[in-house]
Amino acid sequence: MVLARALAAEGLDPRFEVVLVDTAEQAQAGDFLGSPSFVVDGRDLFPSPAAVPGVACRVYWTEQGVSGLPDEAQLRWALKAALSDHAARRAGPVVQGRPPHPPLSDRA
Repeated sequence: MVLARALAAEGLDPRFEVVLVDTAEQAQAGDFLGSPSFVVDGRDLFPSPAAVPGVACRVYWTEQGVSGLPDEAQLRWALKAALSDHAARRAGPVVQGRPPHPPLSDRA
C-alpha cells in the first residue's frame, strides 16, 4: 500500500491502524472527510476546510489527475509536515511548504 511505502521511505514504522467509519455519526464525531483519509495524531494529513464530514469517497489530485489515493510523494510531504508540526508544538519553528498537489476538494 502507498501509505506503508511512504512511511518506510521516511524512516518511520510502516505499521498503521485502519479504522472503519461506516455511519454518519462516526464520521461527524471524528471529522472524517471521506475514504480514504490519512490521520496522524488526530489530524487529517490532507485537510480540506470546505469539506463536510461524512461517509463518502474521497478524491485526491495527483500528477496523473484525479485519484482515489494521494500519490507517494504527496503522502511523504504530508507526513513530513505532520512530524514537523508535532515537533513544533513541543518546541521550535514549523517548516513551511506546500504539498505537490492539494486534494481535489481544495481546487477551484
